[in-house]
Amino acid sequence: MNPPLALASSSPRAFWAVIALGWLSLAAPSFWDFMFGQWSAYSQGHELLLLAVVAWLMWRQWPALDALPDRMPPWWAWGALVVGCLAYALGRTQEFIRIEMLSLWWISLSVLLACKGWAGLRRTWFIWLFALFMIPIPFSVVLMLTAPLKEAVSAVATHVLGGVGYPVGRSGVVITAGQYQLLVAEACAGLQSMFILEAMCLLYSYLVGHPSWLRNGLLAALAIPVSFTANVVRVMILVLVTYHFGDAVGQGFIHHFAGIVLFAVALALIGGIDALLGFVLPDEPKNG
Repeated sequence: MNPPLALASSSPRAFWAVIALGWLSLAAPSFWDFMFGQWSAYSQGHELLLLAVVAWLMWRQWPALDALPDRMPPWWAWGALVVGCLAYALGRTQEFIRIEMLSLWWISLSVLLACKGWAGLRRTWFIWLFALFMIPIPFSVVLMLTAPLKEAVSAVATHVLGGVGYPVGRSGVVITAGQYQLLVAEACAGLQSMFILEAMCLLYSYLVGHPSWLRNGLLAALAIPVSFTANVVRVMILVLVTYHFGDAVGQGFIHHFAGIVLFAVALALIGGIDALLGFVLPDEPKNG
């Protein structure tokens, strides 16, 4: 019998513990550099949360995966694993953070495919899709897409606040509120929050388990306007706080707290939209 397969059959916990330790020896320095080291500027702060969600989802699926028979890995599964390791070495040594992160994803998928086959992959397909949201978006793409988003968020926020009587104006992505000026930066533009909210919306749909693919698809698509609306609310809060309490307060704790409000508003909107969709596309009652 193949040695790894023999270890998996005789002592499955020891086998998977060795696999986990091997993966952590690669992933730990990568995530450290990404979150706190030289690549921290590329991090949005939500990656560790997503990693914890991925680990929890895999833990939920573990009994079903463990029940699947161990199998002799085909040659192409070993080949995929070797390709992933070589890609990781390239990304790590040449400092290509996206190749490094993507190769960790590929190595994990290859190990599961080698040990549990296509049946294991079918049971965990959503987890692998969800894990892709941890990989940072190329900065060139961020710059290209956030320019119109910043303009739109700034325009809507100033229009609403001006409509209720506040002395606000706008020049491009610079909002004037009384004597203060606020720059709507990339972080407030919505692309990164759209990215994470899309992940959260997919997770919500997966956990709720609506049988309607149309309902799930609409939830995923509506994450984009929901994120835009939440970002408008965030910018409006920052403008109001700055106008009433000064720039120091607006750029301090409140600036970070507004990010929490962003997700609270977005998740509330997603939940409300799902409830409304339930009237149009209700779940069919389960028999029995």
